[in-house]
Amino acid sequence: MSSSLDGLNSQLDTSKEKIRAFWLSEQHHGVSKNRRLMKGGQKGAKKKVVDPFSKKDCYDVEAPAMFNVRDIGKTLDTRTQGTKIASDSLKCCVFEVSLADLQNDEFAFRKFKLITEDVQGKNSLTNFCGMDITHDKMCSWSKKCQTMIEAHVDGYLLHLFCVGFTKKCNSQIRKTFYAQHQQVRQIRKKMREIMTREVQTTDLKEVVNKLIPDSIGKDIEKACQSVYLLHDVIVRKVKMLKKPKFELGKLMELLGEGSCSGKATGDEAGARVERADGHEPRIC
Repeated sequence: MSSSLDGLNSQLDTSKEKIRAFWLSEQHHGVSKNRRLMKGGQKGAKKKVVDPFSKKDCYDVEAPAMFNVRDIGKTLDTRTQGTKIASDSLKCCVFEVSLADLQNDEFAFRKFKLITEDVQGKNSLTNFCGMDITHDKMCSWSKKCQTMIEAHVDGYLLHLFCVGFTKKCNSQIRKTFYAQHQQVRQIRKKMREIMTREVQTTDLKEVVNKLIPDSIGKDIEKACQSVYLLHDVIVRKVKMLKKPKFELGKLMELLGEGSCSGKATGDEAGARVERADGHEPRIC
């Protein structure tokens, strides 16, 4: 029995020696065969870490002149590389800004959408392209025992959505204050008429000036008192369906810089301008 165990132990020792010799030969063979890979091209080697923000430029987003706050923030865009121009990818970029940030007031539930139409230097010039209200504010208005009346006007440029809620009379004893179907139709008709009149007779700048204090909703609330008492009447959403061809002059007028593009008159024509560094351009 002991002789058989000694024979097995000797076989195990020889097999271990063979495995060790084979492993050393394979390791040596791999090192000698792949010398180029060991210098830095080995699979799994660490790549050079590049900060993605090092290839981007920062642009100032400028709001139209209808709002009190013109500088609404900054945005990043990839720097111009080859045929890919940075300003092209930045155009048609839509920014959603709260009215509280644009006017420094407490009406934070109304959101204005501003679209980039031109890029000058590091400034992104925007224009009005829509309006909406937050979902939580809309849900806070929806209550039991009342009727929500919604209407919309589809014009040449803008698509307006208006919403209002029926109001309980002071002398009313009944708990609910639902409007009848005929009254809802009359109120919806008045909503369309007032929104059409207020939008079609003015330009885009005046429309935005009416949307900021929501004067259209107040006019609708007064006009519908003869049909049914309403409260919280508001133009809840505005969509830009069509817009005219881009003109830089009209955009500068919306930004409050249209007067700078006019011709110089009087003593201002031909005035000499001195540079701070004293540099004079070379005359060809």
